[in-house]
Amino acid sequence: MQDKKENYKVTNLVGVPTDYSDKNNWAHLPENTDNAVDTFFIYPTLYINPEPDAPTIVPIDDPMLHECVNEFYLEIPVLFEDITNLYEPFYRQSNLCALTGMTPEELMEFQLREQRTDVYAALDYFFEHYNQGRPFILAGHSQGSLMLKMALCDYFREHTEYLERMVAAYIIGFSVTSDDLKVNPALKFAEGADDTGVIVSWNTEGPENKDEKNTVVLENAISINPLNWKRDDTYAPASENIGDRIPVMESGTFEALDFKFHKPGLADAQLDLERGVVVCTTLADQYVKPEEHGADNIFGPASLHESDYAAYWDNIRENVMTRIDAFLNE
Repeated sequence: MQDKKENYKVTNLVGVPTDYSDKNNWAHLPENTDNAVDTFFIYPTLYINPEPDAPTIVPIDDPMLHECVNEFYLEIPVLFEDITNLYEPFYRQSNLCALTGMTPEELMEFQLREQRTDVYAALDYFFEHYNQGRPFILAGHSQGSLMLKMALCDYFREHTEYLERMVAAYIIGFSVTSDDLKVNPALKFAEGADDTGVIVSWNTEGPENKDEKNTVVLENAISINPLNWKRDDTYAPASENIGDRIPVMESGTFEALDFKFHKPGLADAQLDLERGVVVCTTLADQYVKPEEHGADNIFGPASLHESDYAAYWDNIRENVMTRIDAFLNE
């Protein structure tokens, strides 16, 4: 193990931290550090096991977890790979089936266990041994974004010096709320396409999810539009979408299984300011299907949770480069 938890600035941790000096405990480390900016990425909920004896919090060396994380790499983390130095730790995450039926408050409490301990330990090792003072991006999705939101509200409160080098935090697929910002005045939410040191966040839904329960959408949620990068409800038509990353099923096979096929003009976007989400009207065939998760529907009947990145892939990638350029030119 890395260190006793008592050695960390954040001391109310559960269990003993995973040893991140062991490279086997990193899902991805860069081959070199030629890029000016690092990305620290936390993967979403990938372990879905409904069996009665399945763990509720998955061990760091679980083979199924490792397989799922490695397969997931081409879905989101690769977005950051060639434009930044990408660091992605393995962490003990929650089994999705253990989260079914939890209220947002119960979910936040549950994530304060070994999941949080590992993410904080990985951040410590990243900053102390890998980052070397470079600007950095935080990025995640779903459970990964929840863990990074916790870190922004807690870990970085004890490490405010790091925030001075943060280009942006892409906390996508889990709500950041106005309440989060009120109690953490050091945190700022993005107001446009090129501000830096900010949080970039949204959840994507179809219009039919308007009054439905979605566990990742919290009260007083706030979002930014991933096409026009505005905070108001200005509609962004699909013509502003420069490319998605959604595989197309044709003749019974995925023609985009390698995720190299980018189609412009597929997904539109408009903020629902009351609900605090991005509404997309063009991707009903991509709504999350609860039967594919082995768990009850926790996202609502018209959730586009799995398309939060994929629907706006090229616009997100362009925005990452825009914010990096703005930060480096400040």
